[in-house]
Amino acid sequence: MKHISSMESALICRFGSWVLVFASIMAVHSQMDSCGADLGSFLPAPFNTSGLACKPIWKTFILRYYQSHDNTVSIVLSSIYTSGWVGIGFSPDGMMVGSSAMVGWIDTSGRSFIKQYDLQGRSSSDVIVDEGKLMLTSVSPKVVLYGVNIYLMFQVRFSKQVESQEVILAYANESPNHLQLTKHDDKISVSFDFSSGGSTVPTSPSSYPYQLKRNHGALAIFSWGILLPIGAIIARYFRHKDPLWFYLHVAIQFLGYLVGIAAVLAGISLYNKLNSDFRSHKSLGIFILVLASLQVIAFFVRPDKESKLRMYWNWYHHWLGRLALFLAAINITLGLKIGDAGSSWKLVYGIILAIILSTFSVLETMLWTNWSKKPVSRPSI
Repeated sequence: MKHISSMESALICRFGSWVLVFASIMAVHSQMDSCGADLGSFLPAPFNTSGLACKPIWKTFILRYYQSHDNTVSIVLSSIYTSGWVGIGFSPDGMMVGSSAMVGWIDTSGRSFIKQYDLQGRSSSDVIVDEGKLMLTSVSPKVVLYGVNIYLMFQVRFSKQVESQEVILAYANESPNHLQLTKHDDKISVSFDFSSGGSTVPTSPSSYPYQLKRNHGALAIFSWGILLPIGAIIARYFRHKDPLWFYLHVAIQFLGYLVGIAAVLAGISLYNKLNSDFRSHKSLGIFILVLASLQVIAFFVRPDKESKLRMYWNWYHHWLGRLALFLAAINITLGLKIGDAGSSWKLVYGIILAIILSTFSVLETMLWTNWSKKPVSRPSI
C-alpha cells in the first residue's frame, strides 16, 4: 500500500472540509424559498395556497397573494429569517406613519407571533399593537418557520377591489420586547399591483418615492458633502498653485452648486409627493441654497484686488461659504435621520465627513506651521 505523506493527508482533510462546507451551503440553498416552491407540500397554511400568484419583491422577500371577488386578499409573505421580526405594512401614501402593518417573529423559546400594528408615529410609543386599519377575516393569521424562511399568512378584506397599493416591507434583527417593536434595520416602500389576482404575475413594483429619496440623498451628499468642501479646501490651502487653484475652485464650486440645486429640486418633489411635514429640513435646505446663490452672485461682482473693498468682500465670501458648509453638514445629518436612512448610508457619510475634517485639520496645521516660520502675520481662520 502506498504511504500517504503528512502533506497529502492535510490536503485530503482540507478538501474534505471544503466538500462539507459546499454541501452545507447547497443544503441551505435548497431550503431557500422561491416562486417555484409548492407551499402545500410543507406549509400548514390557514387557507388554500394553491392558487396564489407569486412575486419576488425585495431582497429575499417573496409575496404570494390572491384577491377574491369579495375583495378579500390572501397573503403569504416569506423571507430568510434568523432572528428579529419581519413585517408588511399597507400605507395610503407610501410613508410609515399612518400605515397598518402585519408583523411576525419567532421568540427565543420557539413561540410564533403575528400581530397587527397601528403606526401612528415614529417613536416606539406611537406603534400600537393589536390596533390598525386592516380588516382581518375570521381566518386566524399564522406565522411558520420552515428551514431558513419565515412565512407570514393572513387575509385582509377591503371595501373594494385593490389595484395599486402602497406597501411597506421591513425587518429587524432584534426581536420585539414585550410585543413592542424594535427599530427596523431596513425597509422599502413600493407600489404593488394586486389586480392581477392569481392568474398572472404583476409587473415590477414601482419604488418611485423610495428611489426619489435615494436620489435626493445621494445628490445632497455628493454636492454639499463632497464637491463644495473640496472646492473650499483647494481655495484655502493651495493658493501657491496660482492660477490653477482659482480655476479648480471655481469649476468645482459651480459644479457643486448645480448638483446642489438638483438635490433641492428632488427634495421639494419628494416633499410634495409624500405630503411630508419635515419643514425644518426643507427650510434649512432652501436657506443653504440661498447662501450658495449669494456666493455665486458675489463671484461676478467681486472688486479688483487693488480695491479697498476687496478685503471686505473676502471676509464676506469666506465666512458665508463656511456657514453654508456647516449648515449643510447639519442638514445632511438631519435628512439621514428623518429619512430612515439605512446604516450603510450613515456609515458612508460618516466616513466622508471624517475624511473631510481630517484633511482640514492636517492642512490647517501645516499652514499655520509654515506661516509661523515667516515674519508675516498669520492667516485668519
